[in-house]
Amino acid sequence: MSENKMGVMSVKKLIITMALPMMLSMLVQALYNIVDSFFVARISEDAVTAVTLVFPMQNLMIALGSGTGVGINAVLSKALGAKNFKEANKAANTGILLIAVTYVIFALIGFFAAAPFIHSQTDSSSIATSAIAYMRIVSAMSFGCFFQMTFERLLQSTGRTLMSMISQMTGAILNIILDPVLIFGLGGMPKLGVAGAAWATVIGQIVAALLALILNITTNKDIKLSIRDVFSPDKEIIGKIYFVGVPSILMMSIGSVMTYLMNRILGNFTSTAQAVFGIYFKLQSFFFMPIFGLNNGLIPVMAYNYGAKNRARIMEALKFSVVLALSIMSVGSAVFLLIPDKLLSIFEASGNMLEIGIPALRIIAVHFPVAAVCIVLGTVFQAFAKSFYSLVISLGRQIVILIPAAYLLSLTGVVGNVWWCFPMAEVASLTLTLFFFRKVKKGIIDTL
Repeated sequence: MSENKMGVMSVKKLIITMALPMMLSMLVQALYNIVDSFFVARISEDAVTAVTLVFPMQNLMIALGSGTGVGINAVLSKALGAKNFKEANKAANTGILLIAVTYVIFALIGFFAAAPFIHSQTDSSSIATSAIAYMRIVSAMSFGCFFQMTFERLLQSTGRTLMSMISQMTGAILNIILDPVLIFGLGGMPKLGVAGAAWATVIGQIVAALLALILNITTNKDIKLSIRDVFSPDKEIIGKIYFVGVPSILMMSIGSVMTYLMNRILGNFTSTAQAVFGIYFKLQSFFFMPIFGLNNGLIPVMAYNYGAKNRARIMEALKFSVVLALSIMSVGSAVFLLIPDKLLSIFEASGNMLEIGIPALRIIAVHFPVAAVCIVLGTVFQAFAKSFYSLVISLGRQIVILIPAAYLLSLTGVVGNVWWCFPMAEVASLTLTLFFFRKVKKGIIDTL
């Protein structure tokens, strides 16, 4: 087989080629997040809060699916770089079985645990009713979410990020179209309210998953998918996938714990503060999602050239990506600092929401450029099977610093003080990231 482009193409061109489709598709995904909440906000502020309370569980689904995908991605890309095509096929097919098992677990969680999970975050019966309905739908139908992430990861792992972009954008655009139709009952459809937003989400994910599967079968010639191989898992490959993936799963799961605990802390003030927190996550995704797209495009490049022992290409790719991420996130900070009122108005913000939300967005936005550096340098840990470092960083940022700081600041009785926990935590994150990066550079990259 001819040399994969990740080993020979000009590095800057390669990063743009690999990452730009992912960044664009992530932008569409971020736009979907905003449009989704835009329509939900037209129902009521309580509807926004209801969706916000489900977010920790949705984030946990993404953590399991994406973290397993990181493991598949790293094992598959490294195998391709080392020209071990048999192991690459095993990684792809074994990964599909692992994600199917993950779906079954979350379907059961949604059925049995939705009510206690939601009631632990709110005393409002109307908010809880909408949130429980939303959570049960997205959990029961989450096979679309899980298989979409997995099949798109297979495309990314072999350098076919354009195909991955097509799948992701198709799902997101379909979601955007279905939101108003199912929420408000347009075109003769039933008016489903918050549950309509959930159905729009899962339908978009299922269609995207089917498309990504078709694209893998028809265009991805570096791997071969086989039903027989899916049901004949390789124990050694499972170990390799989870060796890389479990730290990433735990790292992203920590985000679910953080959002759950933040909802509880902010709930001690008012449900409006919870709604502001949910809206912040929707808005920040417009700048963070492209960085995660850059991250997804960079990981296979790093892993491939690690397998090929090409130090120069690794460092050039990393430096270029840091500059690109910093530029994007600096723009994000400027937008949040200059026009927070305009951003909140997208979601029918009341006077009370503006009073809480404007200072919140300005305070939190201070840490965006710092986060950009941390995210990009974190690709090194994921690509080089050092995801444990990412876990330690995430644990330190979100659990050791952010939540205790938020709780202590909440004791002042002023909700505006709570938001300072975000920049405080990011400083700790940067410190740990730089420490571990120097260790990996000296111990691995400089020895290639």
